[in-house]
Amino acid sequence: MKNEPTNFDHLSEADIDRIIEMGWEDRTPFEAIELQFGLAEKDVIALMRREMKASSFRMWRQRMAGRSTKHQALREAGMDTFRSTSQRSISMNKISKR
Repeated sequence: MKNEPTNFDHLSEADIDRIIEMGWEDRTPFEAIELQFGLAEKDVIALMRREMKASSFRMWRQRMAGRSTKHQALREAGMDTFRSTSQRSISMNKISKR
């Protein structure tokens, strides 16, 4: 099972935009994206690679490399939420409009 391309047809444009936004947020772990959209970290990386300009993707990957806040298991004890203050409530796969 090599690097098989993931099919993102089940995601709407709004979902893709939100996943990219969550990917850029420092305090949103990949586990939150997986819980909400069912995409593992490798799938988020594939989606970001597909949707972003090459230079933006490289900048994002460099920024995320080794960032402990993007992995729930590596977070500090006091950092237990992943919801941004600019984000309204999330109900599993549905996001409230801003």
